[in-house]
Amino acid sequence: MSKLEQILILDPPTDLKFRGPFTDVVTANLKLKNPSERKVCFKVKTTAPRRYCVRPNSGIIEPGATLTISVMLQPFDYDPNEKSKHKFMVQTIFAPAAATDTEAMWKDAKPDDLMDSKLRCVFELPSENDKVNDVDSASKSAAVLNSSKVDGSVSVKPVNVALDDSEMKKILEECRRLQTEASKLNDENRRLKDEGLRLRRFQRSEHVTMNSSSALGHESRAGSLPSLLVVIAAVFIGFFLGKFIL
Repeated sequence: MSKLEQILILDPPTDLKFRGPFTDVVTANLKLKNPSERKVCFKVKTTAPRRYCVRPNSGIIEPGATLTISVMLQPFDYDPNEKSKHKFMVQTIFAPAAATDTEAMWKDAKPDDLMDSKLRCVFELPSENDKVNDVDSASKSAAVLNSSKVDGSVSVKPVNVALDDSEMKKILEECRRLQTEASKLNDENRRLKDEGLRLRRFQRSEHVTMNSSSALGHESRAGSLPSLLVVIAAVFIGFFLGKFIL
C-alpha cells in the first residue's frame, strides 16, 4: 500500500527561512491549513531540538481551520560559509471525531496511516540593499513625523487596548480586595494608637498614685514620732512623782 499524501497545506511548503542577524531569537512562522472535512492531528519534529523552540509543537486542527506555528531559532554564532543541515518534519494523522487522548492515538497509529512533510531551514543575512532600504524607510518616517509636528497634517491616533469583561471583572475584584485590606489596616492602626494612649495614661496615673502613697507614709511616720515622745515623758514624770509622794 502506498504512503498517504500530506493532507495539510503548508505555508511555506518546503523552506523555513530565518533572517538574521542571529544575535537574538529569530522567529519563522509556519501555517498549517486543514482543507478536509475531518480532524487532523499533527506533530512537529526537528533534527536540532536544542536549537529551536516550537509553539505549538502538536495538537489537533479542526476541519477547514488554519493554525500558525511559531518556530523560534535560538541565538548562535552565524558562519555564512557553513550550510544549514537543520530540517523539520510535520507529521499528521486523521483523528477520530471524539478524539481526546492524542498521545494514545499516536502510539496506536499504523505506519500506513501517517502523513508527513519535510522542510529545510535556510539562514539569511540582510543584504546591503536591504540595509539601505531600511535606512531610507526610517528617514522617510522621521520626515513625516517632523512635518506632522509643524503643520499638523498627519495625526497620530492613540491605540486603545480593550479588555474583555472577564479581565475587567478580575481587575475590579482585585481593587475591591485591596481597598478592604487597606481599610482593615487603618482600623488596626487606630486601635493600636488608642491602646498606646490608654497605656501611657495608665502609667502616668500609677506613677502619681505611687508618689502620693510615699508622701503619706512619710507624713504618718513623722506624725507618730511626737506622740511617742509624749508617752515616754508622761511615764517618766509619773515615775518621779510617785517617788516624791512616797
